[in-house]
Amino acid sequence: MRHIPDVVPADALNLELRENVHPPKRENPKPAPSYNLVVLGAGTAGLVTAAGGAGLGAKVALVEKHFLGGDCLNVGCVPSKAVIRASRVVGELRRAAQFGVNVKSFEVDFGKAMEHMRRVRTKISHHDSVERFSKLGVDIFLGEPRFTGPNTVEVDGQTLKFSKAVIATGARAVKPPIPGLAEAGFLTNENVFNLTERPRRLAVIGAGPIGCELAQAFQRLGCEVSLLDMAPHILVREDADAAEVVQRNFVAEGINLVLKASLKLVEKRASGKRIVYAVDGKESELEVDEILVGAGRAPNVEDLGLEKVGVEVDKNGVKVNDRLQTTNSSIYAAGDVCMLHKFTHAADFAARAVLQNALFKGRKKLSALTIPWCTYTDPEVAHVGMYEKDAKEKGLEVDTYLRKFDDVDRAIADREEEGFVKIHCRKGTGEIVGATIVASHAGDMISEVTLALTQKIALGSLANVIHPYPTQAEAIRQCGDMFNRTRLTPFVKKAFDKWLRWTR
Repeated sequence: MRHIPDVVPADALNLELRENVHPPKRENPKPAPSYNLVVLGAGTAGLVTAAGGAGLGAKVALVEKHFLGGDCLNVGCVPSKAVIRASRVVGELRRAAQFGVNVKSFEVDFGKAMEHMRRVRTKISHHDSVERFSKLGVDIFLGEPRFTGPNTVEVDGQTLKFSKAVIATGARAVKPPIPGLAEAGFLTNENVFNLTERPRRLAVIGAGPIGCELAQAFQRLGCEVSLLDMAPHILVREDADAAEVVQRNFVAEGINLVLKASLKLVEKRASGKRIVYAVDGKESELEVDEILVGAGRAPNVEDLGLEKVGVEVDKNGVKVNDRLQTTNSSIYAAGDVCMLHKFTHAADFAARAVLQNALFKGRKKLSALTIPWCTYTDPEVAHVGMYEKDAKEKGLEVDTYLRKFDDVDRAIADREEEGFVKIHCRKGTGEIVGATIVASHAGDMISEVTLALTQKIALGSLANVIHPYPTQAEAIRQCGDMFNRTRLTPFVKKAFDKWLRWTR
């Protein structure tokens, strides 16, 4: 029996969203005799695989038990960035006096901010709709898929026969085993966007990208936020200098950071939810109205019948080789269900590789993808390639070129002087091996460095790229200038000096 997902709140926007990505009254089509591809999961990886396959002339079936669009559209990238955008307006208003604009008072309407998020999500949902993908030639089946034989998948009582299958069932929020947490109740990214009323006191467990993004956003939207993590600082996997910049901003904005914390107990009381934790062996407690857990992701591999088709699973999810092929040569996987990098854009490009490998016996490798990423705090932290610690672990010596924004004209004018551009090159050369950018729009800036890295454009060549003045992206060009100045060795300087004296 097919399950019709609920929407909360059941307002006009959410009802339209559901009508787009899981129409309650829609009946599944009659299956074709056989399919070139049957795709399980309609998140980014599944949608890209299905649309690309159909566009190339393949007969494709796409199966989804929840909403088309997956996490990205419904409970991930889209809603979180819409909420972050609303919170950035608050950040700008709080800084307005620095620019001579006196905003005496303003009021945050939490409900309206969340309505803005739902409106954005619903508008974008047309791109991932059942109607659109059906028009692309994809057979959409709504229901829970399960492998039933070597080349068959069952959904809602019907059998789909395939030549190749792709598992793209994504991942879900990890639920940490903290005593009392389940009984007290908690939020994850999967239901926090259902909120219509602001929780006065909010605890966020996990200071990784998701936890940090939402902690800052909800603090700006009027919650009293406490951010708890066992690590000694936030964003522990990022460049330490970058994490420090963001952490200073969090403290300045009033977020209560509880670091090096071991969570002992959660208890529900009449006045709120009591969290008992220890730091350096000393126990303390905190009372909040809601708890948001952002402590990682777990792949969705259960109840798919993988054992019937010989698809093995490891700690990262579905086990795949470098061509994204599972232990069953007819079945591939892509996206969060099998990849370490759980990003929408990573799933997108992995799906493109799967298409070539599954349909045309291609040899596209996952390891060949260069994947940048961005944490959308304010300022943002964007990264591509290696960190310095990665280079050291691989025995690779690097030169690092750092341009701080307190010496970049546009950043000074914007009063955004805390950030920087940091580019790592193979020692003695201009070969870029990695970069980190901390800036208000670092995610938009990192692509220039990603292009240089992937196309093997030397850092010195970026110095020749004319950037509009004034922009913060000039910091990238200025790193190129720094590299070029290192080429001006004493020998070269002496030669220039001789030439210039001779030509006077």
